[in-house]
Amino acid sequence: MTSDRSICDLTAMGLARAIARGEVSSCEAVEAHLARIASLDSRLAAFVTVDADGARHAAQICDAASAPIGPLHGVPIAIKDLTDTAGLATTYGSVLFRDHVPAEDDLVVALLRRAGAIILGKTNTPEFGFGAVCTNRLCGPTRNPFDPALTSGGSSGGSAVAVAAGMVPLAHGTDFGGSVRTPASFCDVASIRPTPGRIASPRRPLGWDMLATHGFLARGVEDLELVLSVGAGGDANDPVSAGVADDQRPLAGRPRIAVTPDFGVAPVARDVRARFAAACEALGGVADLVSSSPDCGGAIESFRTLRAAHIANAYGELLRMRRDELMPTVIWNIEAGAKLSAEDYLNAERRSTAIYRSFRELFSRADFLVAPAASVLPWPNEIADVTAIDGAALETPIDYLAVTFIVSLVGFPVLTLPARRGENELPFGIQIIAPPGCESRLFAFGRIIENELGFSHRRPKLP
Repeated sequence: MTSDRSICDLTAMGLARAIARGEVSSCEAVEAHLARIASLDSRLAAFVTVDADGARHAAQICDAASAPIGPLHGVPIAIKDLTDTAGLATTYGSVLFRDHVPAEDDLVVALLRRAGAIILGKTNTPEFGFGAVCTNRLCGPTRNPFDPALTSGGSSGGSAVAVAAGMVPLAHGTDFGGSVRTPASFCDVASIRPTPGRIASPRRPLGWDMLATHGFLARGVEDLELVLSVGAGGDANDPVSAGVADDQRPLAGRPRIAVTPDFGVAPVARDVRARFAAACEALGGVADLVSSSPDCGGAIESFRTLRAAHIANAYGELLRMRRDELMPTVIWNIEAGAKLSAEDYLNAERRSTAIYRSFRELFSRADFLVAPAASVLPWPNEIADVTAIDGAALETPIDYLAVTFIVSLVGFPVLTLPARRGENELPFGIQIIAPPGCESRLFAFGRIIENELGFSHRRPKLP
């Protein structure tokens, strides 16, 4: 490697290969990325915590090893600050946990370390992951590297910015209603929200919960496939993980793609619809397209109910005991679930089941379903919530996420890729959706789109 900048421009796979060939050391890789963080993060606020000493120590261990520790040997990575890291502050984006240092790694973090990944730090998130803008009382707002006046998206915005700006080649995220996919779309990077259970969460309090998943962000499909291979696997204490198997069947012939701008129910901005139409026109060069959507009637109301119930159950006690220390967005989210009944919850589950079966029926006729990865383009950080789209008021502050949370509702895996754009256009991405367990097929099709259509990351103009 000739410069820090060239090291930081490498993909995770490229860097792992360079380290394995002895062209660059793990220590050099860490120092280059730490220098990049030092240069840019005061302006972008992607990181809550940077663990320079810990990263340097881990790099020394990698360089002293007689053989690669694993497939991510010496590769710097960032972890979203909602996920526990042993010995490294994990704040969950809240002043309530400013000094919280977990004793144990979350399983996904432990697997990344075992694969040789070097954790540089923890990336910013709204408090407890709830918020359209990636900010809290500890850090932020996390600024979009393509225009620092604009939002990076919530809630994995810190991870998306860290990857887009070359501060790390890979980052971990979490996704409940679109928290990996929206920042990926806003920051021109790729992401994977895998099938729930693909990455086990054995300490999750609600073991059968399939709304939230771990995920990853990178600058290309190859890196996402690599990191998911490291993080994937079952665990006896995660009942959802037991039934997830990877469908390794290759793509046969020209793929059949169903395309929908809105699932028939999601509010989507006119400029996003135009960008999506252009993306679909390009996709027609590599696949057979048909305009089609599952029946998603009632999906928005169902997700609102299930999400509110989960949040009230998880954080209701905090609201009662420490309300004054919580962000307004968190308070709204908790209160939204306070008056729900068991009947409300079960009716939402019933409707979600019907929507799941409609998705399944569609995939009897199509290989993939493609939709926008965000309903709007990035907006100014000063605007805390999306309350209207094209002048039409939204019923709740989360409804702008419908185009992503509908997929969360049914638990299908999603790959997002940046769509082609003009020189002066803001980033915009597409969701490529497949049946549960079909991540390998998603990656195979994603590589085709990257290579043949140029749906790939474009580096922001940064100093």
